[in-house]
Amino acid sequence: MHQTIENKAKYRIRGTGGGWAFSPRDFLDLGGRPTVDSALHRLEKRGEIRRVIRGIYDYPRFSKLLDQHLSPDIDQVARALARKFRWRIQPSGATALNFLGLSTQVPARVVYLSDGPDRVYQVGNTALAFEHTALKESGVKLKESGLIVQALKSLGQEQITPEVIAKIRAWLPESLRAKVLADTKTATGWAYSAIQQITQEELHG
Repeated sequence: MHQTIENKAKYRIRGTGGGWAFSPRDFLDLGGRPTVDSALHRLEKRGEIRRVIRGIYDYPRFSKLLDQHLSPDIDQVARALARKFRWRIQPSGATALNFLGLSTQVPARVVYLSDGPDRVYQVGNTALAFEHTALKESGVKLKESGLIVQALKSLGQEQITPEVIAKIRAWLPESLRAKVLADTKTATGWAYSAIQQITQEELHG
């Protein structure tokens, strides 16, 4: 019985392609909490998953170039905590700019707005902070849409240059462009028109 839960958890984790962060809550459909806890504990002991902070693990990405596991994906850790505690979260403007490569500073503090309590977690060298705020229903479903909308709002309409459009387009996988466009119809007019430019194919290939 324990073996099956462990195997099912392992298949689910491996199916994510690396970098995914999770908590025992993400596996409670497989069995009771104690069983899930011990299955994850065994996977961690064997080095198949890594404990990031208390109650949160990840499936570490491996860099062949560096010949080592990469640091945890902060966005994944934030989303795992949000699922665990049932918070709604949004990256702050500065955090969104960073994820999209529009800000070159390496942040020592990554901030998310949350409808949960104020909390700070130390993940490696990075402080992951959740700041309580009244989150408006953003209406977007995809995390990529949320990041783009937050980044554009943080920059402001005057700062949306062709370079910014090109950078976000390069960051956004082609397969998601139509989905993001459909997902952001409720965004402010100027932000939506920037997203239309981002998701359009370049006319001069």
